Amino acid sequence: MKYIEPLFRPPAEADSLIFQAAYGCPHNTCRFCGMYKTVKYRVRDRNELMLEIAGAGRKYPETQRIFLADGDVMIFPFAELREILIELNRHFPSLSRVNIYANGSSIIAKTPEELQELRRLKLNTLYVGLESGDQEILALVNKQETVLNMISGVKLAQACGLKCSVMILLGLGGRQYSASHSVKTAETLNAMQPRLLSALRFIEVPGCFMYDAYQTVTEYGAVGELKEIISSLELHKTVFRANHTSNPAPLAGRFPNDKQQLIAELDYLLAGRTLDREGPGRRPFFL
Repeated sequence: MKYIEPLFRPPAEADSLIFQAAYGCPHNTCRFCGMYKTVKYRVRDRNELMLEIAGAGRKYPETQRIFLADGDVMIFPFAELREILIELNRHFPSLSRVNIYANGSSIIAKTPEELQELRRLKLNTLYVGLESGDQEILALVNKQETVLNMISGVKLAQACGLKCSVMILLGLGGRQYSASHSVKTAETLNAMQPRLLSALRFIEVPGCFMYDAYQTVTEYGAVGELKEIISSLELHKTVFRANHTSNPAPLAGRFPNDKQQLIAELDYLLAGRTLDREGPGRRPFFL
């Protein structure tokens, strides 16, 4: 496969075959994200993509999982996305699921009938970056999406049989907005009831230019945020992960059964002396 770099995919897609249906992100305004800042967004030539799918089907006919890159492929018009999925099903007889990045507004732009048709064609998991449930924070970091659209999009997608893997960013509101970030993010997640939930910690990297008043949350503060969020979650059927390299310690469980155990693990971590209380702690080797 030939890719246009940089190529990004969720950690869970490490074993998936990846096709770039577009290059870059159609939004690309978020201050906290440096993923596609060097790439001008463009939809890939359709004939070129279809030829690549056909060729990969001959080479890897046993493929079961496919990820369509790059950012927010759900923004494609229904007819175009349907055409791509039909080709994937035709050339990969063992295909079980196709996963993509999605945004709240791009999901609700589709009708329930369209989403159900995409699900029939094996679209499975939508990776949705909520980041924060605080609309003021989203405005400060220049994320061109609303909390209400995120809630509506996740609820609609899951009602149509799709799974949503929602991501939140600890520390995104800085020290000033840490409390409201925790409270409102938990409220939003309770309204969404995502099937999958991931917590990552925001770490400033080259290409990120946060708002002027932003002060980095300490490592200890980020773990405290996670405890506050988890303590307020009332999720009925959610798989939770906080095992990304940006987090100080790996954490995983299922809601509601493991909620108290997760809180106990965080209490133990907060009571120890391993967390940096003055700064962000040791930076991961990679993000």
